[in-house]
Amino acid sequence: MTRASTIAVLDIGKTNVKLVVFNQTGQVLWQASQPNAPALDGPYPHADVEKIWHFLLSALSEASVLHKIDVIVPATHGATGALVDQNGLVLPIMDYEYEAIGTIEPDYVRLRPPFGKTFSPSLPNGLNLGRQLAFQAAHYPEGFGRAQYLLTYPQYWLWRLTGVLASEITSLGCHTDLWEPENARPSSLAVALGLDRQLPPLQPAWTRAGRVRPGIIAQTGLPAHVEVLCGIHDSNAALLPYLLTRANPFTLISTGTWVILMCVQHSLQHLRAQDDMLANVDALGRPTACARFMGGREYGALAGDCDTIAMPEHIACLIRDDIFALPSFSPHGGPFAHRIGQIVGRLAPDRRSGLASLYCALMCDIILDRLEIRDGEIIVDGIFAGNAAFCGLLAQLRPDQEIRCTHDSAGTARGAALLANWPDCDMTVETTRVSPWTVPGLAAYRRRWALMQ
Repeated sequence: MTRASTIAVLDIGKTNVKLVVFNQTGQVLWQASQPNAPALDGPYPHADVEKIWHFLLSALSEASVLHKIDVIVPATHGATGALVDQNGLVLPIMDYEYEAIGTIEPDYVRLRPPFGKTFSPSLPNGLNLGRQLAFQAAHYPEGFGRAQYLLTYPQYWLWRLTGVLASEITSLGCHTDLWEPENARPSSLAVALGLDRQLPPLQPAWTRAGRVRPGIIAQTGLPAHVEVLCGIHDSNAALLPYLLTRANPFTLISTGTWVILMCVQHSLQHLRAQDDMLANVDALGRPTACARFMGGREYGALAGDCDTIAMPEHIACLIRDDIFALPSFSPHGGPFAHRIGQIVGRLAPDRRSGLASLYCALMCDIILDRLEIRDGEIIVDGIFAGNAAFCGLLAQLRPDQEIRCTHDSAGTARGAALLANWPDCDMTVETTRVSPWTVPGLAAYRRRWALMQ
């Protein structure tokens, strides 16, 4: 197989959609992005796939003027799937934050497989893809009945670009209720809904699945030989560089809209559904103990428009003045999803970013304790890796573990780009060891914060 020298990654996050072009050593050559918001027309809020498609074609056209792209890699957020027939979508791709989906719950409870089979907790709204599909089957039976294939979200974009139908394990194994990670097969829910028969054959994420359709080549100016990889779930893309370079157990804290703690080579036995713990499946098909909370969104809710760079003395003032942020500031999962967030004490506007950083560090610390993760290095990747307060506080809270951070703003996209030459990759991701902060009273404050939940 010819090595890919120029790789374009379609990175669809819940907040933004990007096209990032890399060379084979991981240098960013070109990028473009735009906000990603659901469309509100139609039967329910749904992914605005036509807006994304227009962005993708426009970005590919611009990028191909400057760079000869060899491979395109789709990487997307989870909890999203497309029901298609030979003509296209039979129903809009549901936005997983759709609240009215809860009306299906009495029936869905009877359909859901036990946690011990899927390691998929019951999550709010449509964060379990199976709940979305059960809702569509109940409320839109005509469209649901016309579906020939179920495509998870990266593979939907593979199909639009190439016409190739494929399934891939990281998106199927991402809290969908549709997959049994330890048995590597569809769950009883998938069978009950008839979806096991609609899943195309599994392909590894790095498979060069097909060439871009000729019409798209003509429209964008891409070279005729451009191939599209099967694609990957975004958090698992962020994990890939570390799977290549680490043999010992470690934890990756992948941060963005969601903060996802991925505990590689740790036991699944400590997973608790009520704490939003789950097993994802990595690109090699191995179950991985995980836990999550919507940390990026919660940080934004707490920090507001405060852009003060928090220093240790700012955190010390919060502790001294008994100012606490108590979870949860997002209704979408996490270990305290049942609680409504509140701020205790009088918080000065210029201290909001410090409290937000402290809150997110405490959340990660308590989740790691509940997972019984006491050894192995911790790597912070994504937006929080550049937050010195978050990293320094986490290192102080966990003195027996080495905390490292990346300085890579394109972590998810870079991980996806690794797939183009997997496993013989020239890309590396450098990490820096974090020096613990020494904020007085932090340990006692943490104990009080935990007791207030």
